[in-house]
Amino acid sequence: MATAHRIPPAPQPQLYKFSPLDGVAVILYVALAGFFTVAGELLAPFLRQVAPTPAAASYAVNLLFYASVGILAITAARRVIWRDLKVLATRPWFTLLMVPAAVIAMMILSAVAVAASGNVQTSENQAGLQALMQQVPAWLMVPLLVVVGPFVEEFIFRHLLIGKLSRRVNIWVCCVLSVVLFAALHIVGQEELTLTVLMPYLAMGATLVFVYVWTGRNLMFSYFVHAAKNLLAVVFIYAIPPEFYEQLQQVQA
Repeated sequence: MATAHRIPPAPQPQLYKFSPLDGVAVILYVALAGFFTVAGELLAPFLRQVAPTPAAASYAVNLLFYASVGILAITAARRVIWRDLKVLATRPWFTLLMVPAAVIAMMILSAVAVAASGNVQTSENQAGLQALMQQVPAWLMVPLLVVVGPFVEEFIFRHLLIGKLSRRVNIWVCCVLSVVLFAALHIVGQEELTLTVLMPYLAMGATLVFVYVWTGRNLMFSYFVHAAKNLLAVVFIYAIPPEFYEQLQQVQA
């Protein structure tokens, strides 16, 4: 009876074959991420000339990055998106209840992981996002952090790395790769890879992997959980005065 309330799996093997569009999306994702990581400092003078502020330049770069990959990802996964939405529509109460439940579980797991590491440390990625949101209005940040960004990451790290790669590689290996690469992505090129900084992202990645596999590889369910978590973070950051973050940074320093 416990499995009766789960979203029924819908394997449809033909939807889990790698396509040329998948390859293009991954190549563009890796190429752009690597380019901005390596050549970001070189681009800074040019961006300062074409953008009114450094925050506007940073926002434009992130929007260009995620929007370009996002268009390819949506095109490549359009049939899976439609199928998964139809599956979720058959269990509306499950979706409405389990998305916030998964977000709460993710927050608890993150808190436990950070406490276990013995040191609370804000990553450069998180600090950068907080600084950016203090200068860019919420109506511009929501499309980037809540709509486009989560879908791109779920497409790459769940749909491709688990949904499709598991046809050729053991699914547990795919799950571990998904968690580790997802966490590393958020800090690579910005700071030293330490367990303390990785912990929150490892916990988030592990939760997203769990809900993706548990719901029968439902891309849209893991996307909704990811988007809901990001939306909560956006609301939280915009609701707190900037002075609080300045005091917190001084305490941590």
